Amino acid sequence: MLDLDGTLFVGGEPVAGAREAVEALKASGLVVRYVTNTTRMPRRAVVERMKALGFVTEEGEVFTPAWMASRLIGGRSCLALVDESLHEDLGGARLTEDSPEFVLVGDLGEGFTYARLDAAFRCIMEGADLVALQKNRYWQNRGGLSLDAGPFVAALEYASGKKAVVVGKPEESFFRIALEDMGLQADEVAMVGDDAEADVAGAKKAGLSGIQVRTGKWRPGGDVGEADIVLDSVAALPRALEGER
Repeated sequence: MLDLDGTLFVGGEPVAGAREAVEALKASGLVVRYVTNTTRMPRRAVVERMKALGFVTEEGEVFTPAWMASRLIGGRSCLALVDESLHEDLGGARLTEDSPEFVLVGDLGEGFTYARLDAAFRCIMEGADLVALQKNRYWQNRGGLSLDAGPFVAALEYASGKKAVVVGKPEESFFRIALEDMGLQADEVAMVGDDAEADVAGAKKAGLSGIQVRTGKWRPGGDVGEADIVLDSVAALPRALEGER
């Protein structure tokens, strides 16, 4: 399983050697899936972006939190604090601001205004369940590190006293569904990513191996936690896996 932003590419540029590494993995017969916590674009757009950067993939190989949320919410009502482009991934969910059954939180960036958060808080206090696409603390963009959805989810949890159901990494259910799609057991799969918490620790908790790359949000001196392997970048992955066989 490969993370995307920070692992295969950073900003709008592929990590050096990443495309060749993915091609080598597939050529060796390994099953590859892309598991990302991105909440700013639908799965279709994620695939389009990957193809534009030179990665050959299909939509069925990509797993996103919005796609997972659609499985949870189904056709019920939802106040969606997510980028409007994600609406296409929410399937039959009935989007409303009037007494929703769910409040769904993704990464809105500057769209996280007081008014929108306050409206979400009131819906939760009236009985709506809080669902978070992910709880990442921050992410890496071209300008440096920026707040992700996690701090805003935490604010709603603190104010309402309710715990969010998280559908993205590092939740075990996220990895389990990807494993089912791969037709493999957890001990046969490794998760590769730049986030020691969401990628590596989450994968390890689900029974997978965890591989930390020193790109993206990783910083010199950063914690590599429980990583089984630490690599300078994903470009070194094919050779590292050969050494493990």
